[in-house]
Amino acid sequence: MKRNTTCMLLALATVVLLLSAGCTQTGKEGASPTPSARTYIVGIDGQYPPFSIVDSSGNAAGFDVDSMKWIAGKKGLDVKFQPIAWDGIIPALQAKKIDLIYSGMTITDERSEKVAFSNPYWVVNQDVVARKGSGVTLDDVLAGKVILGTQRGCTAAIWIEENVIAKGLMPQEKLKLYDNTPLAVNDLEIGRIDAVMYDDLSLKDMIEGKNIERIGAVETKEEFGIAVRKDDTALLATLNEGIAELMNDPYWDELIKKHNMA
Repeated sequence: MKRNTTCMLLALATVVLLLSAGCTQTGKEGASPTPSARTYIVGIDGQYPPFSIVDSSGNAAGFDVDSMKWIAGKKGLDVKFQPIAWDGIIPALQAKKIDLIYSGMTITDERSEKVAFSNPYWVVNQDVVARKGSGVTLDDVLAGKVILGTQRGCTAAIWIEENVIAKGLMPQEKLKLYDNTPLAVNDLEIGRIDAVMYDDLSLKDMIEGKNIERIGAVETKEEFGIAVRKDDTALLATLNEGIAELMNDPYWDELIKKHNMA
């Protein structure tokens, strides 16, 4: 009898433990999981001022970097920044080499098929620059009369492909693609190409102090968002909350002023 009682007690204890474990793992029915306490790897373009740059010491800086640090502090997230070539940054996210992209990524239909975007936090247009005194005009660029450079995989390259090359206005070989836009600006400065198209604020920063001037703009009204994997719904919700809180905090205006974005 004692042996039977012992077995019954052990069986009852096992059931209680299983039920407790089940409650710990699932929580309330239908509740979304919260971001786990781990380090989130933030993918950035390391050559994209004023949004994200990596200095000579390997430190990440810029408007997006500062914004992410603020959100991380408010939401209890541990983050680390990882520069990645822009044309490979979404594949890196999908392959789980990084956990999110916070680096001036334009929200597009094509990208939205691969990733989930946060609510927009900034809007840009495409600027076009040329060497001072070159005589190159925006009309020349849009008519495909010049050698035009931009960054591989960026929305400027997509716009040129769809609106200039696809319409037969420019032969493909006149579009020169670079790993990053500073390389294109360098080639423009020494005369290897005739013009560069890229996001307005970033291009303005890159040509400062150079013998290069803005010759016009294409109004694309591109909205920036943070990108995450489609199944990271809890992380996305946290980031959306963080963006909303940041944009309503005085620090938002401080960041705009700090990075000369007004």
